[in-house]
Amino acid sequence: MNAPAAPVHALDARCYTDPEVFAAEQNGLLARSWQFAGHVSQVKDTGDYFAFEIAGQNLFCVRDREGAVRAFYNVCQHRAHELVSGTGTCNLIVCPYHAWSYELSGALRTGPNLKAVPGFDRGSIRLMEVRTETFCGFIFVNLDPDAEPMAHWFPDVEREMRAYVPEIDMLEPLEWVEIPERCNWKVSVDNYSECYHCKRNHPTFANGVIKPETYDIQPQGYCLRHTTECQNLDRMSYPIDLDANRHAGDYSSWYLWPAFSFQVYPGNILNTYHWRPVAVDRVVVWRGWYTEGGVDSDVIRGLAAQDRATTAAEDIRLVESVQRGLNSRGYKAGPLVIDPKGGVNSEHSLAALQRWMREAVAR
Repeated sequence: MNAPAAPVHALDARCYTDPEVFAAEQNGLLARSWQFAGHVSQVKDTGDYFAFEIAGQNLFCVRDREGAVRAFYNVCQHRAHELVSGTGTCNLIVCPYHAWSYELSGALRTGPNLKAVPGFDRGSIRLMEVRTETFCGFIFVNLDPDAEPMAHWFPDVEREMRAYVPEIDMLEPLEWVEIPERCNWKVSVDNYSECYHCKRNHPTFANGVIKPETYDIQPQGYCLRHTTECQNLDRMSYPIDLDANRHAGDYSSWYLWPAFSFQVYPGNILNTYHWRPVAVDRVVVWRGWYTEGGVDSDVIRGLAAQDRATTAAEDIRLVESVQRGLNSRGYKAGPLVIDPKGGVNSEHSLAALQRWMREAVAR
């Protein structure tokens, strides 16, 4: 890594505080990037569905009769009533308003008294579908019909994750932890994307999970790849078997720009972050924890509780303080600490992340 010729400054405060910037992100960046929708275990069987929201748009996923996972805008093509809510199973998608019904493929099936409509062409009416990919069992959608595939955005990530979590296709969610934060979603992502603050602010994570002195983060397409070693076994906050496989003693994280991250804790334990922007100064962070078949595990439950009580709680205080500071008239965006050698005390990853943010705002 080459040292920059001049200081690289953090983003201007308005990028985190201006409602117009947030509105532009909803209509631009968040609508034209790959966003997490759910897990394939939520749509195991034909007709299983769940509703969700991306970039202010109401959508739903459903498994069709051919076994494919599809995603549609959650709106009837007749008079715009929402079609489904929550989760469930259906043979047809039936609008609650006037009972227009759609096949699981999105094609219109029928509706009351449609024969009375002159020249009615049933074949011309179907639900609007959105780009959908299944990535290691996780469902992602992109509202941009011309978006490049995930493999283009995030090169090598799927291959690497399968090496770190060999049983990933058998995993299902065990626990979801909802963490509201009173800050802009990018403040939270910034905080996640550097470990410059870890030793001072995350003692349990830094002393009982990883070795901070080995921590580094490097760009990989539109992915930030975090790597480090596990803490000494006698200091680990949970038991691991280093002989289980070659990555059992490693920690790795793949942050997928802009709002999702896969993490693998030592012991090949998969967990995830998902940022759901709510308002210019509000975000909900969803932490997911997974086991084979979703079978209960005292170790994973304990880790989820430990994370919520320590790292997550510590981060809430940090990011909410930053959001308050960004509203201060006394703040001028400072220089990032970029060490050509990388490492835990460098913010080179933040420089890459904020370059993507600037490019998104400019578009």
